[in-house]
Amino acid sequence: MVLTILTLRQFRNYEKKTFEFSPDVTLIFGANTAGKTNILEAIYALATGKSFRADKDMEMIRWGHEVSSVKCQVSSEEDKHLELMITSGEIQGRKIPVKKYMVNGVSKRQIDFVGHARVVLFWPEHLELVTDSPSLRRKYLDSVLVQADREYRRNLISYERGLRQRNRLLDLINEGKAHRHQLQFWDQLLIRAGGCITDKRAEYIEFINNFQFSISNFQLTYDKSVISESRLEQYKDEEVAAKATLVGPHRDDFLITKNDLDLGKYGSRGEQRLAILWLKLAELTFIETRTGERPLLILDDIFSELDVEHRALILDLMGKQQTIVSSAEEEVVDLFHKHEIKAVTIRL
Repeated sequence: MVLTILTLRQFRNYEKKTFEFSPDVTLIFGANTAGKTNILEAIYALATGKSFRADKDMEMIRWGHEVSSVKCQVSSEEDKHLELMITSGEIQGRKIPVKKYMVNGVSKRQIDFVGHARVVLFWPEHLELVTDSPSLRRKYLDSVLVQADREYRRNLISYERGLRQRNRLLDLINEGKAHRHQLQFWDQLLIRAGGCITDKRAEYIEFINNFQFSISNFQLTYDKSVISESRLEQYKDEEVAAKATLVGPHRDDFLITKNDLDLGKYGSRGEQRLAILWLKLAELTFIETRTGERPLLILDDIFSELDVEHRALILDLMGKQQTIVSSAEEEVVDLFHKHEIKAVTIRL
């Protein structure tokens, strides 16, 4: 898969802008406030349907506007034109969907839109996968699996919607406005969808643990929260008190370990960086294995976070798929010249 053209309208700091990319390596170069990461965010949104940094979709809309759009052309076996429209949920007082997905001009559901473009993102905040909250690690698992597995997308959408409905019902039960038997439908929905999510996550983690690479003496340990009738029964009183579903894949976590030690607690910063690099290399191979296509690699200003040895690993990786790199450092331009990496440069 190759991304050739990207057009942004009212997206972040861009009013209207079109970018063309090399099928090999493209360097986006500019100051920290120039909007480099905004370009990469747009590409990622076209692949996954979501931002990798915004808490709310409307944050991607340029200030003072109600609608934003991101369009791209990707080439694989055939050219495809993808478009994601993002709205505030209301235009001129009329309520509309927050997002609209288009493939070759035809409106699609999210489940049928995601997967037409596939990306692997590596940005400085990914170092927090080792040390930060479980929600970040769950988001990571979802970002990979929605691109590679349609069944996972379908069950994740179903699970997230069912979870919201079930939690609202628990709130009403807590207030005495609903009865426990009304949970039965949502219980069964979450058990079915949640079981699929758990199985798919376990398969991916097993794939990573079996991934062979010279730097690899790391392992992922899957701390899964299984959802079943017996577990829901076990926590039924606590759930009503908390007004929230307390078991299920929305409570999953995983640990990155080295020699059975938790890197989040005991690893050096260098070991943590190396573990994330291992994870990203495995992710590239996983998506290619599952889909038959090498995904686009996006590197957002990571060279400042890596030492000489790790930089060399990344530079060697660039020639194996289309790669888009952002940087604010002139040193990276010199680094490319030194390693004879031919890159198209976009200067902002």
